[in-house]
Amino acid sequence: MKNTLKTVAVIGMLGAIAGSFYWYQSTTTSETPDNVASGNGRIEATEYDIATRHPGRLEAVMVREGDMVDKDQVLARMDTRSLDAQLREGRAGLKEARENREYAQAIVQVRESELRYAEREFQRLEKLARSGHISQEKFDQASTQLESARAKLKAARVDVTRAESGIEAAEAKIARLESDLEDSYLAAPVGGRVLYKLADPGEVLGAGGKVLTVLDLTDVYMTFFLPTEQAGKVRIGDEARLILDAIPQYVIPASISFVAPRAQFTPKAVETRSEREKLMFRVKARVDPALLKQHVEAVKTGVPGEAFVRLDPDTPWPESLKVSLPE
Repeated sequence: MKNTLKTVAVIGMLGAIAGSFYWYQSTTTSETPDNVASGNGRIEATEYDIATRHPGRLEAVMVREGDMVDKDQVLARMDTRSLDAQLREGRAGLKEARENREYAQAIVQVRESELRYAEREFQRLEKLARSGHISQEKFDQASTQLESARAKLKAARVDVTRAESGIEAAEAKIARLESDLEDSYLAAPVGGRVLYKLADPGEVLGAGGKVLTVLDLTDVYMTFFLPTEQAGKVRIGDEARLILDAIPQYVIPASISFVAPRAQFTPKAVETRSEREKLMFRVKARVDPALLKQHVEAVKTGVPGEAFVRLDPDTPWPESLKVSLPE
């Protein structure tokens, strides 16, 4: 009798479990129609590494992890004492080069005056030589002086060109140093949130040394995977919906911004081995930047959730996937 009762109880429990499973499957199916594909993913955002262009010592970091920053805001500063000294030297060199050009131009004026005198003297002696009033030797001397004056003028003009080249070189050096100084102030390329602080003041960093990582909170998306038969029906620009585990009561609008051109094995982040072994297409659903700006303080990355996309864009969204946002 006891065994019979136990058997009945076990059968009852199995029936209850089967009924619960059937109810879950039916409700899930009703909420997600056949024309809507879905996949799991996590909220991600584009990351920007704030790094040094030249090697040097990090002098100051003006932000902390989690701080919101604006585009072009200075986030860190390198030690610029050496560059400041080189810049002063470069400006002194430019001043000297300009003075050298003025001196060379003055010499050109002197040589031009000497040439004009030599030309007049040559013309005068040439007439006298034709009439036999001076010796041939004196005329040859005048001719030599004329050629010498021409050569000196040419050399003086070369000195002017050399001085102008010196000015260009000094100006280029100053421009390079000013650019290096500007690069010593590490600014945010976009507005966003500081994700990581990777270096502290006093550290000596090489070229490309990372100081901070900034998240662009206007470029937020979820990457998920779809099988071939579904991915082939998804197009760039199609509407999508995101539901995050942290706030399942809200449905966030998005749009498809990327569909992989070729299939791949799903990554290890997918829970089951059988799913990982399937060939899937990577799809990216991007949240509207205008919407993100309205809720920028609430945007967080790494939050898991689920993405939904209609396989037939002409069919309406089910009630459970209509947009619902916080006030």
